[in-house]
Amino acid sequence: MQPYRPEKVYVERSVESSPVTSHVLEASRGVPVAIIDSIDVLLEESKRWNPAIAKAKRYLLLAKHRGKFFKPCPGRSTRPGAANVCCNYFVINYASNCHMECSYCYLQSYLNFPYLTIYANLPDLLSELEEVFTANPHQQFRVGTGELADSLALDPLTAYSTFLVSFFSRRPNAVLELKTKSNCVERLLDIDHRGRTVVSWSVAPSMIQMLEEHKTASMDQRLQAASLCARAGYPVAFHLDPMIHYSEWEEGYKDLIAGIFDTIPPESIAWISLGSLRLTPALKQIMRERFPKSFLPLGELVPCEDGKLRYFKPLRVEMYARISGWIRERFQKTPVYMCMERPEIWEKVFGGIPSSEENLGNQLLVSLE
Repeated sequence: MQPYRPEKVYVERSVESSPVTSHVLEASRGVPVAIIDSIDVLLEESKRWNPAIAKAKRYLLLAKHRGKFFKPCPGRSTRPGAANVCCNYFVINYASNCHMECSYCYLQSYLNFPYLTIYANLPDLLSELEEVFTANPHQQFRVGTGELADSLALDPLTAYSTFLVSFFSRRPNAVLELKTKSNCVERLLDIDHRGRTVVSWSVAPSMIQMLEEHKTASMDQRLQAASLCARAGYPVAFHLDPMIHYSEWEEGYKDLIAGIFDTIPPESIAWISLGSLRLTPALKQIMRERFPKSFLPLGELVPCEDGKLRYFKPLRVEMYARISGWIRERFQKTPVYMCMERPEIWEKVFGGIPSSEENLGNQLLVSLE
């Protein structure tokens, strides 16, 4: 995987003294740097410039996050009208956007600010987390950083993982998940994580990675990185999401499952999640424009209750059942769950639904004990 190197770094003056800023500037020596008083100037510039998405990603912005870092996962059923089975997950929005180019990435139609942004006010983030975890000592939190950005792809520049893993190592009621499509794990290997961080990979058959997940680490590179983390004592996890239907999908996913269990000791795998391809109509159009060779928008996708396009239910059920079965054949105890799926799909695949979000989340945490 090619490491990311920006063409220019913008630093908001309010985070000029941040340790994250120091790491980025040290790792980006030779790259032009501009100190700005506010991101407003970039917002106006982007409106005038109207850059292509790929071009805007060449510029890295270090800014102050002025909202809440910590929030419930957007997929949780606490939202009004939501009906998907969720796993009581929380997210930290430490960054926004991604330099990698997955054809199906929802950020293409979601973000309204094109620059690749790192929120460098780290002390504010850690203080917010400390307040939440201390105020709820009897609640167990599963927290991920991979909602609006890859958790580790920029870590060689930012060293963000160093701060977060060390922080979570001292929190008995919180577990951090770092989700990535990179192999950037070097900083993790010597940290005293105390088992409070799960390092996870989004994975797909190698053919899908090569055709649809541009600028990402190969499957071999991801599994090699997972093996390094497992040997360093980290629990590791895998997300087969989005699952892609294509003519050789059974062979592709069977080989993927075999590759995971041939590389990683089953006892080191904290959980595996499954999720089918889902697109909004707007994203489907963007994919056609940005990735005209992609076959994904040509699949038999139908509108669902939440407005997203998915494969037909019988096809999703078949894929979930086959893949979860192959996982069980390799190791019966591996926790497997589905992301963003409705109760009737859970009934058909697993024969039942979790009694609550909290119980599903706690069941996944049991694997770390």
